[in-house]
Amino acid sequence: MDVQAPATPVACDMTAAPDTGTERLREYQRLFSQALAGRERTADGIRFLFQARPGVEAWVRDLAAREKACCAFFTFTISTLGEEVRWDATVIDDDVARAVLDEFYALPDTVADGFEDVRNRFTRQGLTFTSASEGSPGA
Repeated sequence: MDVQAPATPVACDMTAAPDTGTERLREYQRLFSQALAGRERTADGIRFLFQARPGVEAWVRDLAAREKACCAFFTFTISTLGEEVRWDATVIDDDVARAVLDEFYALPDTVADGFEDVRNRFTRQGLTFTSASEGSPGA
């Protein structure tokens, strides 16, 4: 029996990212501390809820676009409803991708642990990372 790999790999490729993994994680930490209003599981994935203060929607859209550029197996939808900016995340139909989505859902609780710990958490779920050398974008 042949089992084909998913068309979209469950991988994080930050080699062309404009920021490092550490910088990206710090940005998540700032966003969560300044604007996170809640999170919930949806029928298809997860949702982060942010306070719709000035600049938050653009910040979320920018961060989601950078995340999608390195983790193509994610699909992100950003919308604003009333006083909330909603960041919906879904993944391809793959067990590893779903485990990574669960770890992404936990990010508000784990982000303060630092980049190495968070990367190890994602790696334990099966996510592979490709990045530039330390001190360069994607490290």
